Amino acid sequence: MKRTGMGLALRGGGAVSKGMGIATSVKSGNFRPTKQGAGMTKKGVTAYRRANPGSKLQTAVTESNPSPARAKRRKSFCARSAGQMKMYPKAAKDPNSRIRQARRRWKC
Repeated sequence: MKRTGMGLALRGGGAVSKGMGIATSVKSGNFRPTKQGAGMTKKGVTAYRRANPGSKLQTAVTESNPSPARAKRRKSFCARSAGQMKMYPKAAKDPNSRIRQARRRWKC
């Protein structure tokens, strides 16, 4: 990666978000399409952690019987995303919105 006047650029000219330091498109493989539950893929989390040393970002808790620590992460995410549903009632009513798809993927 190299610095440019507007932010970061990947070798090969891929689009990069100025804040995250990684390509933020579904096409890059770093993010899931909305229909597949939105959010980052394992590849995306790895790329983010490489671009942001010291990051503790993890993938979604999708297993049905997670360890106590992962269950706590799920409970926390579900509580935060429930607040987002209240803040954005239009998205909360749409079953195909990113927040609803992400909550479904996390089994909230």
